[in-house]
Amino acid sequence: MSSRTRRRRRLTICALTVSAALVSLPASAAPGKNSTPFGARALARLAAERTHSTGGITHKAEAADEDDGNEADEIAEGAAQYAEARTSPGIVAPGAYGAAWNTLGELPGTGGRWHHVTDLPYNSDDPRYRDYDSNSSGGAGNVTGRMAAMAADDDGYVYAGSAGGGVWRSRTGGGHWQPISDRLSSQSTGALALDGSGRLWLGTGEATTNADAYLGSGVYVLTHPHHGNFSMRSRVGGDELESTTVHQLRFGAGKVWAATGKGVWSHSTKKLTGAWKLEFAPNPDYLPGGSKANDSSAAYKNIANDIAIDPKDPAKVVLAVGWRSGDTYNGFYTKVNGAWTRITSGLGDLPADPEGVGNVTFARSADGSRYYAIDQSPEQLNTNPDSGLEGIFVSKSGSPTGPWTKIADYKGLAADGSALTSSGYMPGVQAWYNQFLTVDPSDPQHVYAGLEEVHETKDGGSTWSAVGPYWNFGFPCWSIDPAKQTGDCNQTTHPDQHGVAIGRYHGKSFVYVGNDGGVYRRPVTGAQDSSGHATDWTSLNDGTIDTLQYYSVGIGKDLTYGGVSVTGGLQDNGQSMLRGNDKVMGSNFGGDGTDTLTDPADGCNIAQGYVYLAIQVTQNCAVNDGSWITDPSKVTSYNVAPADSATSEARFVAPLAADMKDSSTWIAGGRHVWVQTHGYAIRSGSEWTSLHDLGAGRTATAVAASGGKVYAAWCGPCNDQGFARGIAVGNADGTGWHDINLPVNGNVPNRYLSGFAVDPKNADHVYLAVNGFSRHWTEGPGAGVGHVFESKDGGTTWTDISANLPDVPTNSAVVTANGGLAVATDLGVVYRAPGRTTWQRVGRLPAIAVLQLKLSPDGRTLYAATHGRGIYSIKVSDCD
Repeated sequence: MSSRTRRRRRLTICALTVSAALVSLPASAAPGKNSTPFGARALARLAAERTHSTGGITHKAEAADEDDGNEADEIAEGAAQYAEARTSPGIVAPGAYGAAWNTLGELPGTGGRWHHVTDLPYNSDDPRYRDYDSNSSGGAGNVTGRMAAMAADDDGYVYAGSAGGGVWRSRTGGGHWQPISDRLSSQSTGALALDGSGRLWLGTGEATTNADAYLGSGVYVLTHPHHGNFSMRSRVGGDELESTTVHQLRFGAGKVWAATGKGVWSHSTKKLTGAWKLEFAPNPDYLPGGSKANDSSAAYKNIANDIAIDPKDPAKVVLAVGWRSGDTYNGFYTKVNGAWTRITSGLGDLPADPEGVGNVTFARSADGSRYYAIDQSPEQLNTNPDSGLEGIFVSKSGSPTGPWTKIADYKGLAADGSALTSSGYMPGVQAWYNQFLTVDPSDPQHVYAGLEEVHETKDGGSTWSAVGPYWNFGFPCWSIDPAKQTGDCNQTTHPDQHGVAIGRYHGKSFVYVGNDGGVYRRPVTGAQDSSGHATDWTSLNDGTIDTLQYYSVGIGKDLTYGGVSVTGGLQDNGQSMLRGNDKVMGSNFGGDGTDTLTDPADGCNIAQGYVYLAIQVTQNCAVNDGSWITDPSKVTSYNVAPADSATSEARFVAPLAADMKDSSTWIAGGRHVWVQTHGYAIRSGSEWTSLHDLGAGRTATAVAASGGKVYAAWCGPCNDQGFARGIAVGNADGTGWHDINLPVNGNVPNRYLSGFAVDPKNADHVYLAVNGFSRHWTEGPGAGVGHVFESKDGGTTWTDISANLPDVPTNSAVVTANGGLAVATDLGVVYRAPGRTTWQRVGRLPAIAVLQLKLSPDGRTLYAATHGRGIYSIKVSDCD
């Protein structure tokens, strides 16, 4: 999601009455008695979320929600929007990314090497940045990007699989990390598992169905995981599992079982060659090659979530399948007389009906005496504004066929010391996205369950403790005091749990959890305070691991310390701030950071985009000691969102740009193209003026301006149901606005238009980056070919200049001072030198998505915001 919006600041701490009128309040209007760390933007999002959770959704959200799930959280909408850019107007055939990676590898390379800018700790509780919309002091400590899966052994080796930055290994029980999957064509992790012989299995393709999950390239195995790296030669089977997601890998009876986005598959664990066997797909006609493979709902028709194997009889297997928002095939299946058959009765408290079975995770005790399960319910998701959790269950027979007994529900978990006790956001509200489950190998009644928080029971579910609360805000121990990391509270984990493992280091057992903030550990026999919160969590995000998922990057001169300041918006980790003398990055805004503007002349002048075009601005890097809580005049950041933010008529990640010739003129895009001319001195959303109405149902996907000439790309509808796109051109003074004629099957493909790059010497000379795949992979009306187009007449006519560019989603572009063109793609950066017509690969990055490129203030350095491996830079002169 999302990705997804950050509910961090949207949650209420005290009993607050939230009004939608807060949308337009500037930060300086915060009441002096406000004891929460949330700004107007945060509270407004909470109000909007509660509206969504009770069934009120915007037209845009409704159009994007193809499954009619009416999800309460914007992660679901973010998921649809991130996918739209890469798939609309049709369905992408399997193999697209693999083919693009191979083509990219064949391109000639430029000179130079990428410099890793963000390879140092990132402290989300940095005491320098405790301003109005910061999450600092929440208790997550050092963070990195989302971890989707974890594995650990008894020799101190820990393996962390990230959402978009590959797999990492620690030999020291956590920390001092090394990447071990950089040679693979997919850096998206779905599952990690150690088998009985100590081999490490990797299922690529994250299966959280969130905003920025990438498809995988199959399953790989590392025979000696203490050494070496994954390679393409280590892939198991053929290409059967390419271009799908892997939710879980389980072992039994000499087989590895894979729960994937296109059914359940199995393979021998002894002979790794040969094809995977399709065990079960509830709707095989929707699989690749099937009669309905091109149906718009195909991706939702064969989702498998987990596999449970009976320890007493490995031939007895239970499959948990189903789409989180509900479908007729949802349920549990087992073999009866050789055929997979839905289980309709005998499960006890565990639901058997399609409405009650969504995303499911199983866990078995080491002695085989108990099975546990978490079940997310489509019915709860679609009707309950507080939670989508059906419950946590135990089978005391040790058999996955039950009978099952419920041992926890969301109300009980909310009462166990949880930070999520407010109506509209309680434990399990994102159970379709947040789930893990594991059993202490030495105690079948000692269980860890991950939802938004980490929950623990030591008595088989009779009592629970929120040992890893969502955050520390709202607890009596919390204080914003910058002299304290998180007041008098102990460190907690980052929210949104995805992976878990138990391992040993120096003879001591630890539990390792992976979440939207990276990796954390604590002793299995750890301590708790009187509230049930753990007192001994340690962040393992020590700076040697960088899986940060940037949407954007901004660079400006550091007038205080010299050099440059580098900032960027992140999935679920706010806005990072790296000053010229920093040894540790700080977080000056919380939540989901999206687009970024930074003043090249002063890197502390920053505009940070939040979701749906909510914008926060600061002129001092948002440095604040928290004194604004008692004195609102000391606030140093301001909510300046245009009106489209309040009406949700903007993309989840909405475009924002400054005029190349006038840094005080900003352009923002939602349904309208907005302008404001006060630069970083803006203090209110009312200072924006609408230049052009793109039209009902349309929303901007990219904007650019130079010398008063403005370009705006749009889509609407933006999904594959009637997808349309276009470009509007006009002037920043409001004159001359008109739509460019882009016929559906014309020169510019009917795909998502993701970015402009304007020639700094001539505003009529502009380049266009086009997302998605060409018609070779995308089956949809007017999908067309090409990814980069050039116009020399202000956008009236366009020429395809893609040439030998790989057929891969293209996200943004920038014109260098010497007239070269750098382009960011889902698999790295390419460059066309001045006077050339062909493309080169810039340096060597893993197969990671680069979402935005920016130049340094002097134009000599190119910065790349990657969505999974942080920020990198390279000298422009090295590219020629």
